[in-house]
Amino acid sequence: MCQTKVKSSTSDSATVPSSPPLHPTGDASLPYNAWIKNFNLKKFTLEIDQLGERLQAEQGDADVTHLKKIVMWSNMFAFTGILTMGLNAGPLVRLVAIVSLSTWTFSRWTMIAHHTCHGGYDKIHPEKDRWNRFKFAVGSFWNRLNDWFDWMMPEAWNIEHNNRHHYCLSELDDPDLVENNLEDIRKMDVSLPVKYLIVAINVVTWKWAYYAPNTYKELKLAGMRRRGEPIPDHVNPTDALTIRVLLNGTSYFYSLKEFVTVVAGPYLLIHFFLMPSFLLLVEYYLGLPTGSMYKTAVSNLFLAELLTNAHAFVAIVTNHAGDDMYRFRDGCKAYSGSFYLRQVLASVDFDYGSDLIDFFHGWLNYQVEHHLYPQLSMLSYQKAAPLVRDICARHGVPYVKQNVFWRVHKTVEIMVGTTSMRWFPEKEERQYLEIDKEIEIEKREARKTKTQ
Repeated sequence: MCQTKVKSSTSDSATVPSSPPLHPTGDASLPYNAWIKNFNLKKFTLEIDQLGERLQAEQGDADVTHLKKIVMWSNMFAFTGILTMGLNAGPLVRLVAIVSLSTWTFSRWTMIAHHTCHGGYDKIHPEKDRWNRFKFAVGSFWNRLNDWFDWMMPEAWNIEHNNRHHYCLSELDDPDLVENNLEDIRKMDVSLPVKYLIVAINVVTWKWAYYAPNTYKELKLAGMRRRGEPIPDHVNPTDALTIRVLLNGTSYFYSLKEFVTVVAGPYLLIHFFLMPSFLLLVEYYLGLPTGSMYKTAVSNLFLAELLTNAHAFVAIVTNHAGDDMYRFRDGCKAYSGSFYLRQVLASVDFDYGSDLIDFFHGWLNYQVEHHLYPQLSMLSYQKAAPLVRDICARHGVPYVKQNVFWRVHKTVEIMVGTTSMRWFPEKEERQYLEIDKEIEIEKREARKTKTQ
């Protein structure tokens, strides 16, 4: 099982080797694995390490200024959406309201919360009481409401995403492993069009139907592990916990009532019904029929919810799925050679290069770089991408960068079961874990020599 532990003050967590179930052994002789023959893990690790240290050292005021710009853009969408959400002045005005509200929600999560909760601004932002991974959106309901209010509970997302996903990437213990989470649909005995329809429904509902309950499950699991509580034999902790499981009453970790009252209910009530209630006063002041603007606003908020789910699906779910992405068996130590290699082999970048392009990708178009160095700022990923790509090219490591909509296609094919992911050759996987130990010993010896 992939387990988390602290590496240093700058890391989120780490993983350790484990004994997984039997999986395909992989075949190093396949054409797409030809690069492995001449690959030098030690040299690759050294270059990736050095680049990360350099990028970290170069962060400063420019990164904070850049964050403020992205926050301003997000707030502009919020202001536009709230200002127009109650107006029933034709389809164009409603479209502006829906897109603005959707983008506000999307940007608050994927860029502002995401990189702050990873610690991207811990050391460089002057406002230490807010822009810090241990304080942003966590600790109280007010912080959640003020910093990042969404279906997911921030503390739960920090465990599920920042720890479990990042440090168990494409292992069975990765809670965001699409191929594993959609196993029921992949094996479902129905026609392909029916599978596509099921996926389409998931696209516009996945944040509250899958992500919110599953992240909360990971928080519960983390508490059990911390307290040393055993997980019953009949419970598989790698199974996704969805709203369907809660409705069936078969969840071991918590009840539907707890999910509603603690996790999803506050957001549902406040965001969709209480926030637009000021329009009731506007209606009264303008002499309009009671509820006319309020009902339009509630309708627009729910339509924006469908859009932001789809937008997030396109930018997020596609990051690590496709028949050109690799899967792995054992865990590995964080920031080891195996760790670095896996982040490249199991992640995909989209088009990037300007703030405008990156904003609408949610800065998730730098997925390779983000997984290599999760504690960096958004601005640092723009600097890192061409440099990481050059390193991979020199070492023959497959670096995938494609249009996001092509990646949607490849992800959906994994979800419905028409394609499958690659298994990294087992022999080389274990060999690289041994090389990781050699690299660690060499690093310790170098540190000793330096201090003498």
